[in-house]
Amino acid sequence: MTITIGGRIDETLAVTPVRVAVLTISDTRDEESDTSGHLLAGRVTSAGHELAEKRLVPDDVDAIRAQINAWVASGTVDAIVTTGGTGLTGRDVTPEAVRPLLDKEIDGFSVVFHLVSYQSVGLSTLQSRALAGIIKGVFVFCLPGSNGAVKDGWDRVIAAQLDSRHRPCNMVELMPRLLES
Repeated sequence: MTITIGGRIDETLAVTPVRVAVLTISDTRDEESDTSGHLLAGRVTSAGHELAEKRLVPDDVDAIRAQINAWVASGTVDAIVTTGGTGLTGRDVTPEAVRPLLDKEIDGFSVVFHLVSYQSVGLSTLQSRALAGIIKGVFVFCLPGSNGAVKDGWDRVIAAQLDSRHRPCNMVELMPRLLES
């Protein structure tokens, strides 16, 4: 089964850089062994975006919420991408930490992530609880912690939506209107 993700990049337009923070959530990794966080940070800058900050926190609801809330409140971050903690084990608490913070959940993100992930890992994609949403005008994307999941999530889902040149539409063009009431 081949799944083609629609849309196109209009190469005649300039990229509007997005300020992206990367958060690795893990009890077992440190800065040196954080391969998925480094991979994600590299992809962010390669796409023409600004790496606003990169941090690592343990699988702890309060630690995850504190870092995300700090970035949201800072006014210096447009999007946060997390890696790790979306699995099914007892220590995997990223969805429990993030979901209550969301003003709006982007339901389709999980669906599309699982579609592209299925091509890579088959039914093992069921073991992920990837999610995304918006907190006070900041996009938040929560990916699993494997390098493969980061590649699938960034390369095949997030990158296009954070690319201002993506047509027919993208999330960058929504940013000025996210706080409308």
